[in-house]
Amino acid sequence: MSLIHPTALVDPAAQLDSSVSVGPYTVIGPHVRIGAGTTVGAHCVIEGHTTIGRDNRIFQFNSLGAIPQDKKYAGEPCELVIGDRNTIREFCTFNIGSPGDKGVTRVGDDNWIMAYVHLAHDCTVGNKTIFANNSQLAGHVEVGDWVILGGFTVVHQFVRIGAHAMTAMCSLLFADLPPFVMCQGQPAQARSMNFEGLRRRGFSPERISAVKAMHKHLYRDDLTLDAAAQRIEALTAEKPEAAPDVAMMLDFLRGTSAQRGIVR
Repeated sequence: MSLIHPTALVDPAAQLDSSVSVGPYTVIGPHVRIGAGTTVGAHCVIEGHTTIGRDNRIFQFNSLGAIPQDKKYAGEPCELVIGDRNTIREFCTFNIGSPGDKGVTRVGDDNWIMAYVHLAHDCTVGNKTIFANNSQLAGHVEVGDWVILGGFTVVHQFVRIGAHAMTAMCSLLFADLPPFVMCQGQPAQARSMNFEGLRRRGFSPERISAVKAMHKHLYRDDLTLDAAAQRIEALTAEKPEAAPDVAMMLDFLRGTSAQRGIVR
């Protein structure tokens, strides 16, 4: 028995695993590849050079792989790549990349993406994130693993969001949000660190203590970003178990441009 509804329009050149199910009135283009166990709901459009991995749940009324909302785009074969085990709820719009950057919009694994989320061209989303309803990412945004975006979060183009960070509802991000930081506001301001999320993910007391120290150096000690980074680097000797967390924070801070800065 076919798992593709008779009203769906699947181009003969599309590559769908035999276990993929496709709902009524969905349209799938010729350059689309979909892995085993993925389900696609009704009234979706999946087009462009789009690759979707295994065991994803794509609900009805999604647009995946449309051309970027970029006036410079001239038909180049850019891509959208979605990993495994993602849940993509209704009315999401994920665009392909653009030739002015990587040429790829990329979504990792095990993400929970709620309704009306927009991923513009060349965004990169890590693994195990949660995007609440109406989160909106402009072009070239980078989102690390375990990030949580509150509903109606809006992210300016080229902004980076570090792993384990979290935004409150209706946050507006114009600057980079470092790992572990919780923010809120328009524009967003740092409020605390995501301590409860870290506990739920199995962070030891020593690692959480190091995150608290990083928050103090970044936000309470009235230091420049360079001076705060030096204080944070010294934490490795004091709290060796937290060395990977410190290294992640330092890598993020070193990648922050003077023009963009971090959420303060």
